[in-house]
Amino acid sequence: MLEGAAAAPVRCRRQEDLSKHRGKYMAESALNMKNGIYRRRHLVNKVMLTISLAALAFGLFWLFWIILTLLVKGAPALSLTLFTEITPPPGQQGGLINAIIGSLLMAGVGTLVGTPVGILAGTYLAEYGQRGWLAPATRFLNDVLLSAPSIIIGLFIYAVYVAQVGHYSGWAGSLALAILVIPVVVRTTDNMLLLVPNSLREATAALGCPKWRMITMVCYRAARSGIITGILLAIARISGETAPLLFTALSNQFMSLNMNQPMANLPVVIYQYAASPFQDWNNLAWAGAALITLLVLGINIMARNLFRKS
Repeated sequence: MLEGAAAAPVRCRRQEDLSKHRGKYMAESALNMKNGIYRRRHLVNKVMLTISLAALAFGLFWLFWIILTLLVKGAPALSLTLFTEITPPPGQQGGLINAIIGSLLMAGVGTLVGTPVGILAGTYLAEYGQRGWLAPATRFLNDVLLSAPSIIIGLFIYAVYVAQVGHYSGWAGSLALAILVIPVVVRTTDNMLLLVPNSLREATAALGCPKWRMITMVCYRAARSGIITGILLAIARISGETAPLLFTALSNQFMSLNMNQPMANLPVVIYQYAASPFQDWNNLAWAGAALITLLVLGINIMARNLFRKS
């Protein structure tokens, strides 16, 4: 019994030592595992960050190359004559004023026609289309129209309008551009109105305000910046569209403000002059491309800054 009593402290010390060694080993193993997981995560993070930066650099490289090429080749033709003279015959000096005015007219009319339709349709989807099948079907069809190639819109207007009246016209071009504006404005208006807090609607309804006044005085004001951003993005989209205008407005070598006749426009003039064998026409095409690019870039920057401020 004395030997057993004397051996008990020894066994206790051995167990304590084993427990300490086991705890130390487990702590070291956990630390090594933690360090291994951290190193693996750190490596994966570096790899993905490198891939992301490479993708960003790849996209910016082409963007800056395109802009630089347009500025280098289009800058020599950017002069006062460009904004005062009409498109010239081959071998003569001229400008693009008729194409610039034609583009502004058709884009302006298309925006004026398409914007109210898009805002009203987006308002219905956000404010009245919570139930039933019509709103989901409309959203689906709007997404299809938003992603449809613009040449399909041009062919449609050619079939239902140009072929019926027997000639190209500025009105046909404006109608094609209006159809391109509508889905962009519908999507933006719908999304922006859905972001308006319901508490504002409930507070307005509690005051006895009719729904139409609530939409116009509360919801539109709360979503104003986003809706304007969508309109600006729609204008930026239609500013450089060529395919719809080839089948609707075609072009005109002279200055014309008559929307019932073929009308000059920058996208079609650029398309025609860039494919010509005449160097002076090629220079005007580069100048027109630079103008459209700077216009679209400016509109996108304006829309982005407006959205940030909101």
